[in-house]
Amino acid sequence: MSLPRISSVYPLLAIEGGCITVEGEQLAPDATTASLPFVTIGNIPTRVVFAASNILKVIVPSGLEGGRTAIRVGSGTRETAYVDIGRSVATGLHQVDSPAFDDRGILYGTYSGARGERAPVSVFRIQSDGFRRPFVTGITNATSMAFCPAGQLHVSSRFEGCVYRVSSDGTFETVVSELGVACGIAFSDDGTMYVGDRSGTVFRVSASGHAAAFATLPASIAAFHLAFGEDGYLFASVPTLSSCDGIFRIDRTGFVDSLGPTFGRPQGLAFDCHGVLHVVEALAGNSGIYKLGPDGRRTRILAGPNLIGLAFNQQGDMAVASSETLFRFNAT
Repeated sequence: MSLPRISSVYPLLAIEGGCITVEGEQLAPDATTASLPFVTIGNIPTRVVFAASNILKVIVPSGLEGGRTAIRVGSGTRETAYVDIGRSVATGLHQVDSPAFDDRGILYGTYSGARGERAPVSVFRIQSDGFRRPFVTGITNATSMAFCPAGQLHVSSRFEGCVYRVSSDGTFETVVSELGVACGIAFSDDGTMYVGDRSGTVFRVSASGHAAAFATLPASIAAFHLAFGEDGYLFASVPTLSSCDGIFRIDRTGFVDSLGPTFGRPQGLAFDCHGVLHVVEALAGNSGIYKLGPDGRRTRILAGPNLIGLAFNQQGDMAVASSETLFRFNAT
C-alpha cells in the first residue's frame, strides 16, 4: 500500500483549536473501512473532522511548543509537511480589542473584565522572552490600546468613556472623556487621535483633548476596531447582528465607504510592516486571520478559534489575541 503523500497545508499558520486543511494523496484509509486516519502535529495526535483520500481537515491540539511543527499522516509520509504554530506568551488575560507593540518590540495586553469590574491589573507588558509583568493598574475595563507617534501608550475604558495617556512608569492621565462606549483607538501620521464609540460614532480628538464627531458607522454589538493605512485612510471593523459585515474605509473628510469582501464577524484589524491589511474573522467555521490583497480578495493565513485581535511589530512579528491568551509568531 502506498504511503500517504502531503502536497499542501492550508493555512500555514495556526493556534491551538484551529482547523487546518491537509491535501495530498492516499491520506485516508480504504473507503471500505470506517476508521479515520491517524494524524499527528508535533507528535501529538489530532482530531480529524473530515477525511477523504485527497483531503483532511484536522484540529490543532493543545500542548504544542510553537514554531515550525511537523504534520504526519499514518505511520509515515513520503515528505514531511509543516505548519507554524503560535507560541503562547501570556494567558489569564481578558481582551476585547487588539494587543499592541511598542517601538522596542515589547507586547502589551489587557485584562478588561466584566462591565464595571476594576481588575487588579489593567495592562500587562510582555517582554520578547515571554516574561510578563503588571504595567498599569486602576483603569476600569481597559479596552483598546494604541501608541501615538511620540511613543506613548493610550488606553480606552469602555465603562468610563475615557482615553488615558500612560507614562513609562505605568501611571496615567485622562486625555479625553465623555466618548460613550469608547473602543478602538488609532493615530494618524500627524498625531491626531481617533476613537470609536460603539453606539455609532468615530471621534477626532484634538491636541487639546477636544472631541468632535468625525464619521458615523453602524452601531456594534461588541466593539469598534480601528487602524490607519499608509494611504491615510482610517479603517474600521464593526461587528453587528448581520451575518455579512464589511470593513469600512474613512477618508480625511470623514466620508465612509465599505471595502469588500464581507465577513461574518470581523474583529481586530492591523497593517503589517508591508502595509497589508489583516482582519480577524471570529465567525465559527471560518475563524482565523485573513489578509486583504490589492484587489480586495481575502486569503486566510491563520486558523484559530475565539480570536479578538492582532498586532505587528516593525520586524514583522505578529501577535494574535484570543479573549484569554496572547500568541506570538516570529517573522524569521
